[in-house]
Amino acid sequence: MANDKEQKLVRVQSPNFLPEKELKNAPILEVSHLGIDFGGLTAVDDFNMVVGQTEICGLIGPNGAGKTTVFNMLTKVYQPSRGTIMLAGKDTHSMNTIQVNQAGIARTFQNIRLFDKLTVEDNVKIGLHNSINYGMFEGIFRLPGYWKEEKKSHEKALELLSLFDMQDLANDYAGSLPYGAQRRLEIVRALATNPKLLLLDEPAAGMNPSETQELMDNIRKIRDVFGIAVLLIEHDMNLVMGICEKIVVLNFGKIIAKGTPSEIQSNPEVIEAYLGKAATTPGKEA
Repeated sequence: MANDKEQKLVRVQSPNFLPEKELKNAPILEVSHLGIDFGGLTAVDDFNMVVGQTEICGLIGPNGAGKTTVFNMLTKVYQPSRGTIMLAGKDTHSMNTIQVNQAGIARTFQNIRLFDKLTVEDNVKIGLHNSINYGMFEGIFRLPGYWKEEKKSHEKALELLSLFDMQDLANDYAGSLPYGAQRRLEIVRALATNPKLLLLDEPAAGMNPSETQELMDNIRKIRDVFGIAVLLIEHDMNLVMGICEKIVVLNFGKIIAKGTPSEIQSNPEVIEAYLGKAATTPGKEA
């Protein structure tokens, strides 16, 4: 199902597009000719895209297309072999993973990565590390500055949890939460780092239809409440077509299509990449 409020995409610099509403501001992310090689294998090549400051954008493609590799390059888990990544107008070439996070990119993972034996609140506090303003000396000796910052962290963690109706779970252990709640907690922890761009890697994986609908509502809430961009990898086409303003399709490490949900749904090359030449419409990946 295509997004009911689908916007016209406008070419901003070949071969990139932005939703019309994003044209008044500079893109939050500009990726040019990005590529990476592993030995003699080119995993991703000539990847170009822009993401607007409050855009919800989807990156889709068959298994093994290179989608998570792109996320790993954006967050510097992998250093690209070539190309440039500009975040809010700043080149991230010399940055490491921590510096990229501090600059404004946060992410979640295909496989949930929570601290199971810590409480829900403590998991969120870990994400607040970018905003902690006390030093090691104050922390060791529990000086007034430490308690002041701890109070602020507690209040901020509960505020973030309350946006997703999780404040009553603050003292529960993360590992005891149901699957859907663990997914929400991972997103809350990422938001605690105060990002400009949130990367979601298969956020609906393992969710039932009602959980997926709740996730869609939460992604829109994230964009609207925090005023940030969201770039997501997802196999659930109902979710992708329902919330994304622009979709980029990757296959064998190369972009094969960019467009609105309705344009992507009817693109013959996309249909062939997903289901083969006999198919008539892209569906949900196995």
